[in-house]
Amino acid sequence: MIKRALISVSNKEGLVEFARGLRELGVEILSTGGTAKALQEAGIEVTTVSDVTGFPEILDGRVKTLHPKIHGGILAIRNNDEHMQQISKLGIEPIDLVAINLYPFKQTIEKPGVTLEEAIENIDIGGPSMLRSAAKNHKDVVVVVDPEDYSLVLDELKKKGNIDVKQRIKLACKVFEHTAHYDALISGYLEKQILADEPADLAVTEFPENLTLAYEKIQDLRYGENPHQKAAFYGEIGRHSGTLAGAKQLGGKELSFNNINDADAALKAVREFDMPAAVGLKHTNPCGVACSDNIYDAYVKAYAADPVSIFGGIVALNRPVDAQTAEELVKIFLEIVIAPGYEPEALEILKTKKNLRILEVDFDNKSDFGLDMKKVSGGLLVQELDIKDFDESDLKVVTKRAPSDKEMKDLLFGWKVVKHVKSNAIVLAKDLITVGVGAGQVNRIWPTEQSIAHAGDKAKGAVLASDAFFPFSDVVEAAADAGITAIIQPGGSLRDEDSIKAADANDIAMVFTGMRHFKH
Repeated sequence: MIKRALISVSNKEGLVEFARGLRELGVEILSTGGTAKALQEAGIEVTTVSDVTGFPEILDGRVKTLHPKIHGGILAIRNNDEHMQQISKLGIEPIDLVAINLYPFKQTIEKPGVTLEEAIENIDIGGPSMLRSAAKNHKDVVVVVDPEDYSLVLDELKKKGNIDVKQRIKLACKVFEHTAHYDALISGYLEKQILADEPADLAVTEFPENLTLAYEKIQDLRYGENPHQKAAFYGEIGRHSGTLAGAKQLGGKELSFNNINDADAALKAVREFDMPAAVGLKHTNPCGVACSDNIYDAYVKAYAADPVSIFGGIVALNRPVDAQTAEELVKIFLEIVIAPGYEPEALEILKTKKNLRILEVDFDNKSDFGLDMKKVSGGLLVQELDIKDFDESDLKVVTKRAPSDKEMKDLLFGWKVVKHVKSNAIVLAKDLITVGVGAGQVNRIWPTEQSIAHAGDKAKGAVLASDAFFPFSDVVEAAADAGITAIIQPGGSLRDEDSIKAADANDIAMVFTGMRHFKH
């Protein structure tokens, strides 16, 4: 039977109705601070925790419920005679229901300009302690951490007079999920403060011995990569701004699992460029990429680079979309358009495509986007994001001929694109436009042949970018046969000299970056 309940919540949603429902069932209510005040103002009889403990709230409310008369009442096992005799002797009455939600730490750290001191004051101590105590003793104590469960609990009490064991376990599980998430959020925030102040300690603090991650559900998805797979989309707390998780959807159908995965790849690729750029992408691989003086030209050139693959794909643009560009975008079937903004007329044009998903992302935000994680069977691979690149002054010309200024611009453009193509990857570029993309092959000559076949006559005078070194000279020889004039690659193969000789023999300029960009 539920005779006595302790309610202390920061989120007052549904509070009065829940407490009134308990009182109508004859349940005594204990409470603290603002919760007690809100209930009293609603005309609900409340016993304050201070009246129970005989001790006032102290230290600006930091200590309220940390007392044996509270925790003894929660943790006592009801069918343990020794426990019940002890609390009776000490004047401790059992507490049968605990309804608590915690200080709003997440909301606090998301406020602009929040200080470390403010964040620390919003770390709840008493709340998690009572929740964990009640969840541990769930056979005897009903614990409620989510206001969504108030009606469930009230309905059960009205119908049955009690809550069954399975439901108690479900509610307890919810508590431990909640407190684990809460603590992970706090540790993640504090680690971020350390990294901000002591960048030299990056390696020490970024990969802790025990990794607990704090994510929140953004939405349930219709299904995963395939219709038989269930799925959901979670956002990394504190890192939404400037990311896909923080994108505003301005039109179109609900995003699917594959939409989100592809859109993230497109967004990362287009962020590489400072000048107006457009990325056409399909199945996480760029199919057409171009830079130009304005976003309209960039898109037109990116589309022309591969008008076949872009159909049913995603387009990411790094400048606001104007009406002229929107008119071009709606000429074909696209799943998603991503941009930092849309002119009103452009938005109306795009919305004429009923199912086109229109996403707006804050491109100005270039904050820390966290870590890259890949789930493997029984574990998690964690690494820094691949956002570093070489200094152009460190580029090493290894052939007799150095690239011309035009070739060098195309080489650097191709290098930015190949970083976002699945390995093994080769990209051909000319005039800041991709003319051929070879992706995801098990050796390096196949993506080379694929990209040359895609480029056709456009391969003549183009440059080639490779995400990793050449184990043999075959790539250079194929490039020479196609009329490619310059190559950028990491270097570092035991057979580098073979590739360099082949380049010199064909008057191809080749530069080494000293850095690879595998993408698996």
